[in-house]
Amino acid sequence: MAEVEFSIGHKSYTLSCQEGEERLLKRAAALLDGEAQAILTQAGRMPEPRLLLLAGLMLADRMTALEDRAASAERELARLKANPQRVEVPVVPESLREGMAELAARAEALAQKAEDQLPG
Repeated sequence: MAEVEFSIGHKSYTLSCQEGEERLLKRAAALLDGEAQAILTQAGRMPEPRLLLLAGLMLADRMTALEDRAASAERELARLKANPQRVEVPVVPESLREGMAELAARAEALAQKAEDQLPG
């Protein structure tokens, strides 16, 4: 087992953890210490149990807000998946396409005929 040393508020701690989990434990301790430091800055020195309780509650509050945001995003994603935005691409009917091609051919023939009749 690995041992990790860290500080929270005004106290140092050493905890054992599984090999490879040191980084996770340090990260969690740093989050808790950040909250504890904010409390100490506002309220000054206080007993360790109270400091840890308040820091834990602040983290729990932040986690709850993030869970609410994640749930809201998941609901929005589910709504979008269930009702995808429709994109309509205009399709020219084959009969209209054929008619337009025929008109274009006639126009070209008329233009050629007009050119042929020009003195030149």
